[in-house]
Amino acid sequence: MKVLITGGAGFIGSHLVDACIQRGDQVSVIDDLSTGSRQNLTHLEGHPNFAFTLDDVRNQTVVGALVDDCDVVFHLAAAVGVRLVVENPVKTIETNVQGTEVLLAEAAKTGKVVLLTSTSEVYGLSADVPFQEEGNLVLGNSKKGRWSYACSKLLDEFLALAYHREQDLPAIVVRLFNTVGPRQTGRYGMVIPRFVQQALRNEPITVYGDGSQSRCFGFVKDVVSAMIGLIEKPAARGDIFNIGSSEEVSIQELAEQVREMTGSDSEIVHVPYDQAYAEGFEDMPRRTPDLAKISRLTGYQPEATLADILSSVIAYYRAASRVD
Repeated sequence: MKVLITGGAGFIGSHLVDACIQRGDQVSVIDDLSTGSRQNLTHLEGHPNFAFTLDDVRNQTVVGALVDDCDVVFHLAAAVGVRLVVENPVKTIETNVQGTEVLLAEAAKTGKVVLLTSTSEVYGLSADVPFQEEGNLVLGNSKKGRWSYACSKLLDEFLALAYHREQDLPAIVVRLFNTVGPRQTGRYGMVIPRFVQQALRNEPITVYGDGSQSRCFGFVKDVVSAMIGLIEKPAARGDIFNIGSSEEVSIQELAEQVREMTGSDSEIVHVPYDQAYAEGFEDMPRRTPDLAKISRLTGYQPEATLADILSSVIAYYRAASRVD
């Protein structure tokens, strides 16, 4: 296939680029490098099946030309990370919503298949765990900027599904649950790379809140494999799918496991949410996906365990003493 990946220089995007190249696809990437990095793609420079465009996904002329020249679009370009969202809510909303508007409008002109990456954040404060795609969503107060990301991505979902219903655009929506692996940075609040780097430096491992909040971490290679699997299933079009892992761990337990696996002498310290982010910050106590839907359609089963994921991230940061 001829594949366009928006945000392809990012953590997940660059792994998706690798997977598509390995399949023999021709891959074009557009990225403005606001949170992505060319270093994630340097190993592909000069590859005959790879092309990179440095530009904003909101540039309709450039995006239109790229969409016209592809068969499939993976739309990953978005603001990422809790810290970035809290500190820059205007950029978050504009980047997520305007970029998706441009991309979908151009794809609809020629009916290109689009896979839009959304987020588990859209489940908000729902207590109906594990989260099912057809379940209700419970967003927090609009005065709390933390929810601007969830709201912007939910609007993206509505828009993609509206294009599917009204213009028969073959759009697929995926909700990603805490994707982790090599190349992920802790710069924007991602917890595992932050814990690993702190542990390797023997610095305090900072747990936000009391550490009882729990998450399920999906390995990036499992996640991109699931995304490609959905593109190949016509029955996925016009629908929403969770992607992640069902192995749940509390953040306190995660910190202890990172410390043990790195052999670190770091102490584990707790930082109040108000101090880590902003006054009145709300977090989700649990974030666990129901994976039955994607499993039925594609046979998806995550292969990597949490220990596997941590080992890969630890090895990545140890390899070149990487420090954000």
